[in-house]
Amino acid sequence: MSGDAWMIYGANGYTGELVARRAVEAGMKPVLAGRREEAVAALAAELGLPHRAFPLSDPNSVAASLADVDAVVHCAGPFVDTAKPMIAGCIASGTHYLDITGEMVVFEGVMSRHELARHAGVVLLPGVGFDVVPTDSMAARLAAALPGASHLDLAFVSDGGGLSRGTTRTMIRNLPHLGAIREDGRIRPVPAAYDSMKLDLTLPDGTSFSRWAMTVPWGDVSTAYHTTGIPNIRVYTGTPPKAIRRLRRLRWLIPLTGFAPIKRFLMSRAEKKFADKKGPSAAARKSGRMVVWGRVRHPDGRSAESVLVTPEGYRFTALAAVECARRVLAGEAEPGSHTPAGAFGPELVESIDGVEVGEVKLSMAEEG
Repeated sequence: MSGDAWMIYGANGYTGELVARRAVEAGMKPVLAGRREEAVAALAAELGLPHRAFPLSDPNSVAASLADVDAVVHCAGPFVDTAKPMIAGCIASGTHYLDITGEMVVFEGVMSRHELARHAGVVLLPGVGFDVVPTDSMAARLAAALPGASHLDLAFVSDGGGLSRGTTRTMIRNLPHLGAIREDGRIRPVPAAYDSMKLDLTLPDGTSFSRWAMTVPWGDVSTAYHTTGIPNIRVYTGTPPKAIRRLRRLRWLIPLTGFAPIKRFLMSRAEKKFADKKGPSAAARKSGRMVVWGRVRHPDGRSAESVLVTPEGYRFTALAAVECARRVLAGEAEPGSHTPAGAFGPELVESIDGVEVGEVKLSMAEEG
């Protein structure tokens, strides 16, 4: 291996293509790969990059296809189905593994392989996109500002943009699991829209920002614990109050979405919705932004909170995935399983173009 040879798997998908184009902008020349030869070859020809095609059905063939690359950025979800064979191939071939998942079960599985990866000399680094670089960096930053914190709340709000076909398929694949928190160190399933709050924020540029948000089973319910050790974690996403009320009324129907016929119907609807597009337009990616807020609380009543703003989520993912790949190839992460901020520190998010980070505000305990 050359020490800087790397691959983007799933390059013909919506997010994978964005990562590939960003890599070329950064002067890098990854190998583009995926399941379908024709689709990968077309993009590779346009970008002037090498390519190959192989399925993920057999870890041995995956390992053979990775034998000449130092790292792979895995962009082909749903990762609950695709991460395991890719990771097995990476460990067998000595290839560093990065992905853009936001799925808790995948994060937990990757973290459980720490010793295996360490002995193989391989870095396992999931969540190198919007899931979960900004929130993970926020969690690490707040934990450092208030050592001994027992509770962590994180929230993210999309201000423009939308979902890709791949993200939508992953959400459907993970139904009916629409709620989870971490409580006393353990992940606990909870009902959809289990908790909600109103966020009244002052952004880094001094403007005001107000949204309602509800709890979701976001990846940080897993990763933030591994990054910070904080045992109680809730993650919220911006949701209109009417939608929160509707979701709570319909909770009794959600278990039905776990049945295969219902999932097939929802998948077919998603395919029709994205028949003419893969995800948000270039204009939406350029104009959109993501607002991320975090707060930690100490048992003695002290708290700390902060806010940051990133480019639109898919645009951020392309930027962050390439930056994390560059760092892994440069040897900046030790072998083993890591979260993004665990590998590179809370300053990781600040190294991404277009990110604005607010100050950490500390609040003292009220006297009784």
